[in-house]
Parts: sequence; structure tokens; C-alpha cells
Amino acid sequence: MKLPTIIDSHCHFWDPNQFSYDWNHGLPSLDRAFVPADLASATSEPRLGKILFVECGCADTQSLAEVDWVTSLGHYEKRLNGIVARAPVEKGGAVRLDLDQLAKRPLVKGVRRNLQGERDPNFALSPDFIEGVKLLAEFEYTFDLCIRHEQLASVADLARHAPEVTFVLDHFGKPDVRGKRREPWRQDLKRFAESPNTFCKISGLTTEADPSNWRRDDLRFYFEQAYECFGFGRLLFGSDWPYATLATNYDAWINVVLELFAFASEPEMAQLFQGNAEKVYRV
Repeated sequence: MKLPTIIDSHCHFWDPNQFSYDWNHGLPSLDRAFVPADLASATSEPRLGKILFVECGCADTQSLAEVDWVTSLGHYEKRLNGIVARAPVEKGGAVRLDLDQLAKRPLVKGVRRNLQGERDPNFALSPDFIEGVKLLAEFEYTFDLCIRHEQLASVADLARHAPEVTFVLDHFGKPDVRGKRREPWRQDLKRFAESPNTFCKISGLTTEADPSNWRRDDLRFYFEQAYECFGFGRLLFGSDWPYATLATNYDAWINVVLELFAFASEPEMAQLFQGNAEKVYRV
């Protein structure tokens, strides 16, 4: 099967010498800079075309500076075609000031407000949060969702509250692959997918398994459910590089996706690896 040019909808660059990150303390393999030269060393995949950068959880006050730094990396990484930036949508209508600043930066295609660290599973359903998310439609920004699996039910409700916004679920909604748990993730994913304004990234699953001992078959059920819920019309390939290197490498993840979706037709593969990302992120 001839595969299309790949658009990576979920890639990261970071530099602890310029920005503060709390999450990578205790992860020595990740507690260093990752820049375009490292990506070039990580994969020789000739089909890799466009890349979308997703915010990396730097200090809140550094979010705009992160966008400007990543934009500058485009001089070295010509494949960089879009940025999913952090924005504090929990501020409600006041987030418009932040969005106005992002709108001056043409590479910004969407927003993410990382939710996985919030203790309240319904944090995304506060009136201010919903108001802030609804504002994204005015800017034609998508909203990426990085959540724990127990938060999936609440973001399914969020998607219903803002039908004019396109929601992209990162990393399958982080199911408990390591614990081999299937419910309520399966039912919550199905309910999330019932909203036509929702998409799901085929990304980040190996780090939800046992990073050192996962096997392809450990992931199969979750791939099957994502396909059943979204079809190839609403699935996007993402590498989650370099975070994914805790469990796999760039080319190995591509091969896992190809193997577990081996039944797909060429047009379906083109949607998964290219067309859906072009449509969702306008790249």
C-alpha cells in the first residue's frame, strides 16, 4: 500500500534552559532540550511532511514566549506548519486578551489548556471554562484535550456545550492500558464521539501501557474502539515525540499504527495520516 505524506499532529520541542517545566523533573531522559536537530536524528521517515507543535506545559507566564520561540524554530524546521498554544480558558471572557495576542501569531491554529493535572474531574464544566472555550470559535481555533481517562465523561459534556468548536482528544483520552481497564473509558469515548465536532489523536498510547514491556496486542482493543467510535474520518496520527521515547521511538510508533490499522484502505490511510490534520488545523 502506498502511504501518503505524513502530518504529525502532535509533536513537541522544549528547552529547560529557556523555560520552566515542572513535569519533567525525575525524568532524566527528558530533562534536556529537544529541538529540530533531535527530531532529524530521531527519524529517517521520508514521508514525514508537516509538523504541528503542541504546547509543552511550561510556566503559565511563559506561554506566549513559548509560541514565539517555537515560531523561531521554523527557520530550522521547515516542516513546522502549526502551533497548538496554551491559553487559560478558565478565565472565561477575560481570555479574549490572551487569544488576541495569539491571533497576532499566524502559526497558531489551536489552543490547549492541559487538564490532566486537575483534581476535580468536572473542572472543564465550570461556567467560566465553558465561556472561554466557546470564544475559540471566533478565532477559528481548535481545542486540544489532554486529560486522564476519568475526565473523559466531563469533556464529552463540554463538547456538547460548545458545538461550534472543534475538539481534539489527545492520546485516546489516556485509557488505563497498563491496568488493562476498558470501562468506563469505552463508554465515555463513545459518548464523546457522538458529538460531530470531536476528533481523536492516535498518539501517546505506549506511555499509558507498561513503558518497558508493552506489546502491540496490549494496544489493540483501544485502537479498535477509537476506530469504532470515530471511523477514519475523525482520527489523526500524532507521534507525541519526544515524550513517547519513554516507551518507543518515532518510526516504531508509525509501524504500530500501520500494523493495527492494516485493514484500512489507501484513502482511509490518507485521512488518518494527512487529510484530517489538514482539515482540523488548516495546514
